[in-house]
This record gives sequence, C-alpha cells and structure tokens, in this order.
Amino acid sequence: MTVPAGLIAQTSNTFNITGQLKNVDASWIYLTYTKSGKRVMDSTKVNNGAYAFSGDLADNTGASLLDARPAGMMVRSGTSVQVFLVPGSFQITHVDSFSNTVITGSRVNTEYKEYQAELKPYQDRQRAFFTKYMEARKNNDTAAVKALKKEGDGITQEATEKVIYPFIKSHATSPLALYVLQSDATRDKNTKMLQSLFDMLSDEIKNSAAGKALQAKLLAGDKAGGSVSMLDNMSIGGTAPDFTQNDTGGKPVTLSSFRGKYVLLDFWASWCAPCRRENPNVVKAYTQYHPKGFDILSVSLDKPGDKDKWLKAIQDDGLTWTQVSDLQYFDNAVAKQYGIQGIPQNFLIDPQGKIIAKGLRGDDLEKKLEEIYKD
Repeated sequence: MTVPAGLIAQTSNTFNITGQLKNVDASWIYLTYTKSGKRVMDSTKVNNGAYAFSGDLADNTGASLLDARPAGMMVRSGTSVQVFLVPGSFQITHVDSFSNTVITGSRVNTEYKEYQAELKPYQDRQRAFFTKYMEARKNNDTAAVKALKKEGDGITQEATEKVIYPFIKSHATSPLALYVLQSDATRDKNTKMLQSLFDMLSDEIKNSAAGKALQAKLLAGDKAGGSVSMLDNMSIGGTAPDFTQNDTGGKPVTLSSFRGKYVLLDFWASWCAPCRRENPNVVKAYTQYHPKGFDILSVSLDKPGDKDKWLKAIQDDGLTWTQVSDLQYFDNAVAKQYGIQGIPQNFLIDPQGKIIAKGLRGDDLEKKLEEIYKD
C-alpha cells in the first residue's frame, strides 16, 4: 500500500503524485512501473475524489496508472493512463473519464503528452489499416493482403521518420528521448542510425543504468553486422534459456519439455498488428510440418487484464499450438529473459535445445523448415 508522502524522506529520486477525480467513480488507484528491472505495483485508496502516490526511482520510467487492479481482473476501457515518472512532484486531474487527464507541474509529462498527440494520427491509421487487413485475410484475398502489408509497413516507417526520430533529436537532454529510443525506435533494424541517435543524448542520460544497457545492445547489434535488430541478443548456436510459464488454462509449460523436436519459440501479442499479419505464415508452416515433428511454443506479451483479447486472437487466427503468457506486457518474464523489446520475434530451436535461427518472417520460416525436413 502507498505510504503517505510526508513519511517518505525526500531524495533526488523521489516522485510524488497527487490526483483528483472529477465526475469519475473509482475506489482504488493502481500504479505499475519498473524499478531496477523489476515490475512494481502500488495501490492507494481514493478519498473524496483524491489520491496520492510516492516512491523512489532507480531510473526515469514510463508507468501505467489504472483505476482497476492491473492483474487478475479485466481492465475496463478508459480506466488506464500512461504517465512518465520522474523525480519531483506533479498533479493529475481526471475529468469525466479516468483516461481524460491533465498533468501539471511536470515538464516531462507535458512533452510526453505532446509526443503521444503527434503519434496518434499514425496509430489511428494503423488501427484502420488493421481492420481492412483482417477483412482481406478473412476473404482469402491474397492480393489485397500483400498490398495492405506494404501499406502497414509504410505507416510505421512514416511515423518513425516524421515523429519518432525528430522527437529524439529535439529532446536529447530529456529522459524521454531514451525512453522513446528504447520503446518506439527499436523497431528499426538500422543499428547505425540508432547509435547516431543515442550519441546525441546527454552524458547523464547515456550513463544511466538504462542508457548503459541500451548502449550494450546497440554494440551487440553493430558487431552482428549493423543490419540486424539490436534486440536479437540471443546468439545462434547458444542454448535457449529454459523457462516455465502458464498456458491459457493456467497449466505450467516448460520449454525443455519440447526437447527432442524442432520448436519455434514465438513472441507475439493480440494488440500487435505486425504479429497478426505474420500469423498466417506461421499457421501455414505449422500445418505443413507439425506432422513431421515440428512444434511451436508462443509467448504472448498481452497486457494486464487482456486475457479475453489474447484468447480471442488465438481463436480468430487459428493458433492451435501451445500458448503461454503472464499477461504483463513487455514485463513478461520470458520476454525479459530473452531480451525482447519488439515483436514479432522468434527463435527456432533444435532437438538439443540450441538456437539455430531467429527472426524468421514471411516465407523464411517455411524455407528453413523445408531445409530441415527435406529428407
């Protein structure tokens, strides 16, 4: 439970949030964020329409503020808002709906809201595109699916060039630049461009724990040739780290239980448009090669409270293999273990548990399996 702000010693890393609800009905507020690589969930009771949070930060971080418990129950639409936690005090006012917010006293949050507003038109276009894409796929219109995939990639590239990259360049002294570089820009596979953006950041930001971790990934990507994703930090030829996570029915599933067969470890989510576009290729490969011993273990990065969306996407996309998730978004334990910060991503693992390929998209997966099962 949240400790009253007055009982916490004020340090350079302390944040204080005071919130006010106007025409919004909520009894409890929950705050989730990452501290020193671990997920923190805090809570506080609403009294006369007001609430407060205080805490210490290891690094500046994005956070989710919800008026419903972010795990174990469905989060209703309009009950979550993303804020940016930084040392200091700021105020949040929610008017008519919880997600309709005004944040004062925080320059970083003002800039973050401006960034989100700039990005929103592209996100709206992606949602409209995805509706058309799913309809074309449902109608088996292969020509339209191919054209729409190109359209979707174009929207992403346009958002990157017109919003994401310029924002990083113009906010080089702000912790937001590192956050955006970590979260949005990492979909780009050009490590040289990402490195040039990282080099623009202030020394304070680059020398933070998060900055050093990002630099290490960039260097790893550059050593791999400069044209691979910096997120692909699991080496081909290495042993895939074992893990256990629950399936859709709550039953624990262990990666090592797939030993003795070729298995694709696939990271995706119901909200991820590129993942959903890729699923038909994965289904096709599974249908053709599962009778020969090929299997798939999918890890979903769906968000807290979104189990119903996860299950519906599994059914809609015809994903008949084993599915696991802890519904913790990018805080998913397996995703963090494998260094996943962008999806879709996958690793092809041989019968001995060695990684033999990764990032197989489009026809690449089918071609690799054809090579394996040619005899």
